[in-house]
Amino acid sequence: MRNLVSKLALAGAAFLAFVPAHASSLLDYVGQCVPFARAVSGIQIYGDAWTWWDQAKGRYARGTAPRVGSVLVFAKTARLPLGHVAVVSRIVEDRVLMLTHANWSRQNGERGHAEQDVTLFDVSERGDWSVVKVWFRDSEGLGGGIYPTKGFIYGTPEGKATKAKPAPELTSKHPDYVGSLIDAYVR
Repeated sequence: MRNLVSKLALAGAAFLAFVPAHASSLLDYVGQCVPFARAVSGIQIYGDAWTWWDQAKGRYARGTAPRVGSVLVFAKTARLPLGHVAVVSRIVEDRVLMLTHANWSRQNGERGHAEQDVTLFDVSERGDWSVVKVWFRDSEGLGGGIYPTKGFIYGTPEGKATKAKPAPELTSKHPDYVGSLIDAYVR
């Protein structure tokens, strides 16, 4: 029991070290996508988002199939010069899932805010998540941009049994599955 209390205290301290003093949860976060994805997923990679894919090689398992808690790495493009990283919060169906991420849509005129259970739609020809569309708050639906991705980094370090632990706030208690499907297929 004492060991469990110590672990919970340590996890709480790590959470509080990440969350700004005025914030009460990860969802109050305002900042870049990288520190947010690291805190939410438990995957310990640093540097610009586009570098995560190569940095994960030999450290974390990687692949093209989404798993809850995995980090999707967006490629570096003219529109995303630093890339982007987002954490899978729910798998809705074969080509639709939900992400929790930061610094994508504007809220109250500024970027950087965290968003929970955002629709992601696989628009790749092969259904391998290599090209996606992301829900964009400003258009209240899937944005007009199509983004190439590198793949998913899983929370399992290569060659080890221990796993990164996603934050409890990764997904909401009642995500809008129907809304996510409407976003993906009605447009």
